[in-house]
Amino acid sequence: MGDTRKSFTAEYKANAVALVIDDDRSIADVARGIAVSAQTLGDWVAKARATRPEQKDLKESERQELSRLRAEVADLKMKLEFAKKVAAWFAKDQR
Repeated sequence: MGDTRKSFTAEYKANAVALVIDDDRSIADVARGIAVSAQTLGDWVAKARATRPEQKDLKESERQELSRLRAEVADLKMKLEFAKKVAAWFAKDQR
């Protein structure tokens, strides 16, 4: 009988972990979105957090500020993408 386990690249795992750690999303939410079990993703996240010592040294106020800044960056990225689309639409309309 063959092996039925899925294998994932290191890049795929890193991107999934980034969704949890950097975007401050829940493991269950991300796991549903990428069709991976929550246990598997939880293992990946735990391993990544163990290798990120800078996260352990942050004070609570610093964590809150980091979370706020990450949310602000995400919002600004979304607004930038919208502005690009509007600019492209106007440029197309000028022709």
